[in-house]
Amino acid sequence: MESRMSEISARHNRHIKIGYIPGHFATNHSHVNNYMDMTMMKTQHKMAKETAKELSTKLMSVQIDTIICLEGTEMIGAFLASELSGGGMNIGSDINVLTPELNSNNQMVFRDNTQKAVWGKNIMLLISSVSTGKTINRMVECLQYYNGNLTAISSIFSARKESHGFEINCIFSADDVPNYDTYPAGDCPLCKAGQKVDAIINSFGYSKI
Repeated sequence: MESRMSEISARHNRHIKIGYIPGHFATNHSHVNNYMDMTMMKTQHKMAKETAKELSTKLMSVQIDTIICLEGTEMIGAFLASELSGGGMNIGSDINVLTPELNSNNQMVFRDNTQKAVWGKNIMLLISSVSTGKTINRMVECLQYYNGNLTAISSIFSARKESHGFEINCIFSADDVPNYDTYPAGDCPLCKAGQKVDAIINSFGYSKI
């Protein structure tokens, strides 16, 4: 499957690259016709730093107290906090960076010792990939419970332009990937055409079938 992978560079920073593999892939929420590989951004500190620098350009005028990282974006989140505290509205701030815990019911929760970084704080949500937007919906419900104030949403890749009234600040969009599409699992044209699923995918990567 890796032999089918192609690579594209970010429009404004050629050092930031993302891989994509065309095919038929199943997520928890949907089926997609391209697997987006963001391994380098999540695991290589130079790429993560460049990614954070690029994301920060549209956030300098946004008040952010806490960056909540989903889908393995913690290293990017730390670099992003550093970028934001170096100038703009958040200059000199000590920005919190944290990740919610999943409980036995698969709900996003924060323990008592981390709730102070959420309660009444201005929150930026950082996610690796947005396709259906359901993960964002879950996080927004979580923030409502813990009285967090959502002020921005950022993503490495997003197939959606906005969510919950916010423009999704992303580096790569569906327009950058040839013929990218996502389908409800029960109404997938690839399934109807008899095309087998290549792999199960999530934020950690893929498992071939």
